[in-house]
Order: sequence, then C-alpha cells, then structure tokens
Amino acid sequence: MSRELPNALNLRTDKAHSARMYDFYLGGKDNYEADREAAFKVAAAYPGIFVCARENREFMHRATRVLARDYGIRQWLDIGTGIPTKPNLHEVAQSVAPEARIVYVDNDPIVLVHAQTLLSSSAEGRTAYIRADVNEPDAILRSPELIETLDLTKPVALSLNALMHFVTDAQDAHGIVRRLMDALPSGSALALSHCTPDFDPQTWQKVTDIYDRAGTPVQFRGKAAVADFFADLDLIEPGIVVGHRWRPSAGSGGDASGDGPAPSDADVSLWVGVGLKS
Repeated sequence: MSRELPNALNLRTDKAHSARMYDFYLGGKDNYEADREAAFKVAAAYPGIFVCARENREFMHRATRVLARDYGIRQWLDIGTGIPTKPNLHEVAQSVAPEARIVYVDNDPIVLVHAQTLLSSSAEGRTAYIRADVNEPDAILRSPELIETLDLTKPVALSLNALMHFVTDAQDAHGIVRRLMDALPSGSALALSHCTPDFDPQTWQKVTDIYDRAGTPVQFRGKAAVADFFADLDLIEPGIVVGHRWRPSAGSGGDASGDGPAPSDADVSLWVGVGLKS
C-alpha cells in the first residue's frame, strides 16, 4: 500500500519538472506554465520530442509484455514512473500475468497525487508507490513498500524508462544502475530507454541547454555509454536499438501509435534495450 498523501505538497509549479514536461509531450494535462514554457522551447529545437515520448511509452509496453509473456517475469521495480498514463506498466504486466507485482518510484510530488491510479491492481497481483529519488538507490531498496510488495529472492524487472539521462556521470549514473541490479537475483532483467544525441548532436545540445537552464541537469548519451548500463547482462534480441525498432511486432499493450509511416531514427533519438542477469 502507498503512504497517505501529505496535507501540503511542495509542487514547485514555478519550476519546470521533467515528469510534468513528459506529461505535456504525451498530451497530458497535469503540467504547469513553467513546464509548458520549457517544453515548448524543447519542441522548437527538437520537434521530434513528441514522437520520442510516444515511442518511449510504446517500448515500455512492449518490453513489459515480452518479459511477462516470454521470460516469466512477475515482479517489476519501475523507477521514474512519471504521471500515470494508461495503460500503466502494471496494467500491461497484469494483462499477461494477473498475479504480477509492481513497485512504482518517482520523486515528483504531483505523481504522488495520482498514486491511486497506480494502485489499481488486479485482485491477484499487487502494486505500491514510493516517493523517492533514483540517486538514493539504497533508500529505495530498503523502503517498507518495496519489502512488503516484492520478493527479492525471485526475479525482478528493473524498469528505467527515459530516466537515466537525468542522472549525470557526476552523480554516478552507471554505478546507481549497478547497485540496483546487484540487489536483484539471477533471472532479473533491466529494461532501459535513454535519449541520445547520436543522430543530431547540435539539436540535442540545444535541448541539453534548455533543460539545464530550467534547473534540470541532463546528460544525453551515445550508444556506447548506454550499452555500459547493460554491462554483465545478457541482452535479448535485438540488442540495443532505436526505440521503435525494438520488437515492433510484440504488441504495445493497448496504446498503439497507429498505422502511419514509421518515424525516423533522428525523430525517435532513443536507445533502448532489455538485458537479463545470469
């Protein structure tokens, strides 16, 4: 179960937040003027941001479905959850395995406001929500909500979608992922998506500057640095690819992006992959 909502939430609506900007990119309404102002600047520099956000969401659906259906995963730790957008991860997982258990983690207070949506588990499964920061992995792993919901002696899928580019090398992004994966048993998985400047470095430098000026440090990484997150893991086919190219026939879990032409790699600008722990 989640903790009770606090009486007063410090939403800092005067300052753009990545979760609310992402909500705007997806067409959501849980964002504020500061979020929209920063998001419009990003969109002006990189019109593909809306495609990128959509394809990131689609990858999460497909990866979740594949891990549940083909690899027998029944537990997820989803960090950087963001504002709920149906279908949520647990709805996709529980459509395959009703007994699936999911722990959601985010540090934006507005996500806590919507936590009840994330707790709409099937009767057979369970969901929980933790307000916490990926930069404090031990606090996440020790949280009562996680301990009460997940069995860390059994495989867990660590879901890090469009999150780690908000953790810089100075914050030890790769070390954080290693710490989280080290806590999970053999048979666990890492599903990760990460924005990249590889296809248009100049545009992504502009995007970096916009986020930095908005008070949200970012580090968009190339394919080799993204691959380093999967060190010592066994990548499943097709390996690390641009988001829309990861098993497009696997099914989206209910939020298909349509039958139009496929987006370009530059529009998506998102490396994704799924790796298994031996």
